[in-house]
Order: sequence, then structure tokens, then C-alpha cells
Amino acid sequence: MENYPPSQAKDPEFMLNHVLQYGDVFTFILLGRKVTVYLGSKGNQFILNGALKDVNAEEIYSVLTTPVFGKEVVYDVPNAKFMEQKKFIKFGLATSALRTYVPLMEDEIRNFIKNASPFKGSSGSVQLPPVMAQITIFTASRSLQGKEVRQKLDTTFAKLYHDLDDGFQPINFMLPWFPLPQNHRRDLAQKKMTQVYSDIIRSRRSSSKARDSEDVLWTMMESTYKDGTPVSDSQAAGMMIALLMAGQHSSSVTSSWIMLHLANEPKIMEELYEEQQYVLGSDASKPLTYDDLQNLPMAMNVIRETLRLHPPIHSIMRKVKKPLPIEGTGWIVPPSHVLLAAPATMGKSDTYFPKAANWDPHRWEVIADPKDQEKEKMDYGYGLVSTGADSTYLPFGAGRHRCIGESFAYLQLTIIVTLMVREFKLKNVEGSKGIVSTDYSSLFARPLEPAFVRWERRQSDF
Repeated sequence: MENYPPSQAKDPEFMLNHVLQYGDVFTFILLGRKVTVYLGSKGNQFILNGALKDVNAEEIYSVLTTPVFGKEVVYDVPNAKFMEQKKFIKFGLATSALRTYVPLMEDEIRNFIKNASPFKGSSGSVQLPPVMAQITIFTASRSLQGKEVRQKLDTTFAKLYHDLDDGFQPINFMLPWFPLPQNHRRDLAQKKMTQVYSDIIRSRRSSSKARDSEDVLWTMMESTYKDGTPVSDSQAAGMMIALLMAGQHSSSVTSSWIMLHLANEPKIMEELYEEQQYVLGSDASKPLTYDDLQNLPMAMNVIRETLRLHPPIHSIMRKVKKPLPIEGTGWIVPPSHVLLAAPATMGKSDTYFPKAANWDPHRWEVIADPKDQEKEKMDYGYGLVSTGADSTYLPFGAGRHRCIGESFAYLQLTIIVTLMVREFKLKNVEGSKGIVSTDYSSLFARPLEPAFVRWERRQSDF
């Protein structure tokens, strides 16, 4: 049994190489813990849909998330209460709400690409990850969290968000209390950001103003648990922090990968542009609508293919609570171990996706919609979701902890892709070859910086 650093152990190639040597089940040491990996659809079923009495997510992730999100939310509450909190947030992600978010996100992106300093002039080069991070946090905050929160991103939130984000360090899985400078900044930022949200909530209530938007903050302010207890202001603030940070990370990383691939494959970018001309018509100033965005299959295939090759979450862990036999092996995983599922490895496997290493959006023209693969569903307390055991494509996880922001993420990414393609032609910077490598040092598999591309504004007759 070997000891591996986190950056190496999170690389899907590490998993795939070990599969060849040991099969779908093997154990290694990570940060001093014995980690048993179980891959494939059987592994996803065993780990992601394990009974609460058998496997536990809270004991793994609460040490990392509670100092950032705050107490009494997400992994700092019993699972049943967390499921209720997810249900509250899901109300703000219904189709009726998503329809109202489209013009808000479009306005944010148009203003950014028109006025932001990285895009001054008619052409230039840009470091993609920081730019896409700004676009995604602006669009997510304005739509999901309300105009007050969006306004503070230009001032108060920018520094606080950065300091909270620094709290997601692998070392904090083991030493979240360690007096590192970034942990001190994290704790201070958490208190200040909670106060900012609490002030917004009090202001909304004191003005006696009727609900005037579909943002999730209004939903949290109006929500009550099954036992009759209303969601407290501090709980609402904590869940809004969690919502902002979780959604921003995954969409930021994915949109960066999309733009890098389009710069590397200009032909695909032009296919996207032609699709827009055909579906949306010739008036470039015409506002996007929710229904428009459902009729851009090539854009959706670009997003799916990028998520297949670069899923933001590369591994999912659970604490073993009792000895767990693995059917058909004779092996028993003891409570001293952590279980690790890596659904991303299926997306990297030629078994499931021929020539899997190639970024090819056209492959999805002959593959069934991933939603159609997900036959097994269950209600864990916040509506029916896929159990995940029957799908080879799980960029948003599966089971009770599946990401509830999936529909919002697809919508946000489609809007970003549509408007970026409409405005720019992208290509690799001179001398670069292919796509940058992946940085596995954080919790999210992001492009290794520097990650520059060349851009040129279209002389649009669209």
C-alpha cells in the first residue's frame, strides 16, 4: 500500500493506471488516511448511494466547509436537515425562476465583454481563468442572489470572497484549525460576509417591500423547516455563501475549459456561430430567451463534451461507518477507511467513450441524452434525482448529494458560450500547442495557468 500526494491521487490517469494493475477496487494512503477506491457503475452505486448508516459525507467534508459556509448549514447539520436546506434552494432553481435569470445574466456578460479592460480594443490576448471567474460570479450573484449582492461584488465581496476561497485548501481536510494566515483570513471573511447577507435580509424585511424577484435569497427568507422553525438569518447567509461559491467554482472552471478548446478548434467555434445565425436570426441585439437557449444543440454538446473530459469534481469521498463487504470479492472495507468514488474516470475511458482523450462535441450527436440514461431515481427529501448507478456521465455527482444546480449550470454556460461566440473569434496564442494541462492541486480540476488565448472581435453582420 503506497502513500501518494493529493495532486497525484486526484488525477484520473492515476485511477485509470491503477485499474489496469489492480482492477476497480484498490486502496492507497492519502494525507495519512487509508482510502479505498471503487470505480465503475458498481462503485458509484456502492459509495454514492450507500445507506447513511454505512457511509457518511459530513464527517469528511464538514471540517473543510463549515469554517467557510458557517455553522448549522450544509455538512454542519444532520443529513435530514441538509436535505431540507437543499429543497429550499431547489425552489429557486425551478424553470419559472430560470426564465427570469436569462436577461439578468445576458446583461452582465454583455456589459463585461464591452467594458472590461481585458477586452479593450478590437483584438488582444487574455488570461482566461480569471476572466471567466469574474463572468461566472457576476452572472450567478445577479441572478441567484439579487441585485444587492451583485452590487457588493464590486466592493465589499471581492476581497471577502477571495479570502473564503483560500479556505478550500487540501491541508484543511486534516488541519482546519491550524493557525495558517489563510485560515485566519478565512475565518474573518466568513464573519464579515455573514454580516453582509444578514444586513441585506434585515433591509429587505424592514422596508416591508413585496418580493420583487425570483432570487434564492427571497426563498430562504420565506422558508420554514418541517418542524415549523423558520430558517434563521445566519442559516440563510450560510446557504447563500455555499450557493455562490459552489456554483461559481464549477461554472468558472468549465467555461474556461470550453473557451480553451474553442481557441484550439476554431472550426467548432464557427459551427457554433452558424448555429446561432440559423436559430436566433440575424439581429445581434435581440435579447436571448430561455426557449432560444433550448434550441442550440451544438452549444449543449460542447458543454457536455467539456464536462465529460474536464469534470470539475474529480473525486467524491465518504467515511466508512461499519464493515462493508464488497459483493463478489470477499473483501471487507473497515471503518478505519475512507471510500472514494471517481465517476470522472468513466468519461476518460475508451470503454465508454471511443477515443476518449479527444475533445469531440459531435460524439453527442449519436449518444443518447445523458438524462435518458438515468433510469434509477429516488427522492432523498428534495425531489427525484438520479441514483447515478446507471449512467456513464456524472459531472454533477449522484445520489442524495447530487448537485441541485445542474439546470442552472447548463443555462449559465449556454448563455456564456452563446455570447462569447457571438462577440469573438478565439485562437491559440502564437507558439502554443494544444490544450494546457490540468491543475489538480485544488478541490476543482482547473486549467493550469498561464492559460492565454488570442481574441478578435467579430465584424458582425449577425
